[in-house]
This record gives sequence, structure tokens and C-alpha cells, in this order.
Amino acid sequence: MTRTDTTRPGPADAVFAERYRAMSSRDARFDGQFITGVHSTGIYCRPSCPAATPKPANVSFYLTAAAAHEAGLRACKRCLPDAVPGSPAWNIRDDLAARAMRLIADGAVERDGVPGLAARLGYTPRHLTRVLVAEVGAGPLALARAHRAQTARVLLINTGLSISEVAFAAGFGSVRQFNDTIAAVYERTPSELRATGGTRRSRDEQTDAAATLATGITLQLPARAPFDGAGVLAFLGTRAIAGVEQATETGYTRTLRLPQGFATVALSLAGTTAAPAILCTAKLTNLADLAPLVSRVRRLLDLDADAAAIAMALAADPALASAVGAIPGIRVPGSMDPEETLFRALIGQQVSVAAARTALTRLAAALGDELPGGGLPGGELPGEDHGPRRLFPTAERIAADGRSVLRGPAARINTIIRVAEALGTGELALDVGETREDLESRLTALAGIGPWTAGYVAMRVLGSPDILLTSDLALRQGAARLGLPGEARALAARGAGWAPWRSYAGMHLWRAAGASVDLLQRSGGALSDAPQPNASSVPIA
Repeated sequence: MTRTDTTRPGPADAVFAERYRAMSSRDARFDGQFITGVHSTGIYCRPSCPAATPKPANVSFYLTAAAAHEAGLRACKRCLPDAVPGSPAWNIRDDLAARAMRLIADGAVERDGVPGLAARLGYTPRHLTRVLVAEVGAGPLALARAHRAQTARVLLINTGLSISEVAFAAGFGSVRQFNDTIAAVYERTPSELRATGGTRRSRDEQTDAAATLATGITLQLPARAPFDGAGVLAFLGTRAIAGVEQATETGYTRTLRLPQGFATVALSLAGTTAAPAILCTAKLTNLADLAPLVSRVRRLLDLDADAAAIAMALAADPALASAVGAIPGIRVPGSMDPEETLFRALIGQQVSVAAARTALTRLAAALGDELPGGGLPGGELPGEDHGPRRLFPTAERIAADGRSVLRGPAARINTIIRVAEALGTGELALDVGETREDLESRLTALAGIGPWTAGYVAMRVLGSPDILLTSDLALRQGAARLGLPGEARALAARGAGWAPWRSYAGMHLWRAAGASVDLLQRSGGALSDAPQPNASSVPIA
């Protein structure tokens, strides 16, 4: 099927017919995957909008809100079409348009402009714009504008930030630009849009809201149902590095670097089974980092995955059906810091999760920077008890001083230092704008990094949905417990039928292995100076 931004009715248009059926039935599973434009009213809606079903001749379907804006449509005031999980397409796809969409969501246009975005992707601005217009119906500037408008709407409705603070936190260059964009997209002033989130605040209530902001900005981020939120938070919590991360019975907190500064973010479950969400409370040194932070949280928790489609595909294999049924909405944990994820994978090879956590805690304590002033302004995040106050070490610091802290085989330490040096000099770069093929080839070109590490990092950093790490001993043990082949080659052959969702199948196999598996018993042996195609490891990062 040819991808296209806009679909209009036609006798042989199966895409239009499928989307029109979904819209007519108000199927919420399609919210965020496409947008319904109604030309008779001049608005665009989410598929589940409760408004009367328009005639097919009056409807166009779009992949992005920006494309609907470019067509002269305005957001529906009833269904708020941007208040939904994002489209999973940008994580599934690995082409230029998807890579650009991931970077735009991370704030690349605000930081570097369209020329900078194009340069990171290896194309001219003209070619990038042409591809995006053809694929998603809008160029990079329009897409970034729509993303800023959506961020602003969330902040206006859910926080006590002033109008000017919302404008700059959402990435606008001026309050006037902000006002003009909100009026163009929503046909309301910022104050009118804020009023839709509740009753108008009195002056005292605004003061109280500003005081509350001192302890953090709290947002509710929708997830696509079903959502195994407890499972993905437990995965992160089990691997938490003391000082950098903290796991509690109800959530997960960590520090991180962002493009303009630093942040501490606390995540916990919210919403309902039918409409799951994550409560995200953040403190930032620069409000301009809020939109990139939200984008990274969504990727970390895989909030936009099409869980229903994944479950349907994997459950078609009788051996996986019971596991899929037992854990609906399983997620592949992502990454908030690609360089950190790579170091965690390297340090954790051939050791248990507990041993990796100990080694990483030692490294962070010795080489990680304290947050400015021992913490971010405004005191503790809600529910924290002297929470994380240290940043994971930079590549430059590990390259300079890592040998004095790292323990283990000399070959592993040499590999870690080489990687740190390559990252520090720019010889190696990691970000969500990479293709899986390029990322894996650059990693395996470095002595000491084998296919397991490269595949694992691609799965976590890029959100690649179709990676099955058959060299992993724990994964093969889980496969055997489910009655699947326990030998790598046979498991790979069986797993071919799980495409394009093999990463999610792997998460089910790891879960099936169980916590009692002795993860120290593996076939890979120690690291050598050459790539190890048969090295076995565990998901520690």
C-alpha cells in the first residue's frame, strides 16, 4: 500500500474505506493514527469524535495535524484531536520521514532550524521538505508549528504557568507568535483555551498554582491501550542506578540531561484500563526543554505502541498465545539518553542485573556530576524522599577517568573507553534520527561490540520493533519454557513469522524466563577485541 498523507473517497480506495469505517464506529483504537478532516464544517477530529458522522464526500483523512492545518482546517473543540497517544508509525518506520518526525518531536527544529535538521539526516532542506510534504502532507516548519501548538494546549489546560511561560516552554520565539498560532489552530485565544481545562482561576488561585509549580510541572500523558505500565516501570526500576534513578512501589524517578539544561522526572501510573496514562512530574532548569522531555518519556515507556495489532500478530503463534494473553499491552522500554544506554549495555555484558547495577552505581558516583546546587530549584518532587541528585557520567568524563573506576576484563574496559572516546570526539553519534542499519553497522565497526549489543541498543534507542536477540541465553530459556525452539538458529527461523513485532516477542520470552534464571550461566564468555556474533547477554540497560 502506498503511503499518503491524504485519502479521499473513491470506488477502489481501500485505505479510505477502512478509515471511514473506523471513524463511523468511533473506534478509539485509531485515535492518533490518522485524523478526520471534515470540509463541510472546516474542522478536523480524532476518529472517535462523538459528533455526527459526515458524508464521505465531505471527508479527507490526514496522517498529521499539521497536514490538516495546511488544508485550512481547525481542531475540533469537542474531541481535542491532539489529546491522544501519538501515531506508532514514526517508531515502526525507519525511513527519512519517520526519522525526521522523531527528531521534530524531540525539538530539533526549535534548536537547529530546518537546515540543522536536514544536516543531521544527511539531506538538503529542500529534499527533506519535499519528502515530508509527499509523505505526511506538511513540511518541517509546519510540523514543528503543530507540535508546539499541541504542547502549548497541554500546558495551558494542565498547568499554572503564565501565558508567556507557556509560550516559551512550548518552543515559540515570541508571545505574539504564540498567540497567532493558537488562534490559527484552535480559533481561540490562549486564555479561552485555558478555560476549557476547568473554571477560570482567581488571582489567588493563580498565585497558588505558581507556588505549586515550584515543586514541579505535572502532566498526564495518554498511552495507547492496552498498556502494561506496571511491567515497563518495573523493568526500569529493577535496573535503577542509585543516585541517578530511584524506584518506588508506585513509580520511577530519574535525572537526565536535556538540550538546554537538566531535569528530574517522576513517572507513575494514571488513567484507567481503557484509557491508560502516565503521570509525569518534572523539574527543569530550562522550560524550553519541556517538549523534548515529554517526547523522551513517551519513547522511554513506548506509550504509542499499537498494542492491539502487536497482540493479534503474536498470538497467531500458538506457543506465544498464552503469554500474550497473560500480559496485554507489553512494551519495549526505550531510552532517554542514547549514550547512557550504550554504556549500560557494554558494562552489563556477561554479568547479572545486580552486578551491572553495582558497577554502574560505582561509575556514576565517581564520575557523574551533581545537579546544580545539589538539586533543581523548588525542593523535592511529590513523593520523593531525597531522590536522585546525580547525572549519569558524560562520554568525555568516562574517556578521561573511566579506567580508574571500571572493573572487570581488560578487553571490556578497553571497549568502553574506545566507545567513550568515539562519542566524545563525534566519531560516533547516537540519536533517534538514525536508521537501524546505520546505527548497528557503526557500532559493530568498533572493536569489542558485537551484534547483541548493537541490536539491543537499536531496540532501545530507536524503538526498533523487529529485533529478536536470539544469541541471548535468557531469551532462549524463556522460549524453551513456552515450548519454542531453544537453539538460536531454530528460534530465529520460528521468529521470522513474528515480524514486524519480534522485539515485543522478545520481551515476552524474557518475561517467560523468570527472575529465578541464573543469568550468569551463559555461553558468550569474556569480551574480546573482535566483534562476538555468538555472545550471550541479558537485558540490563
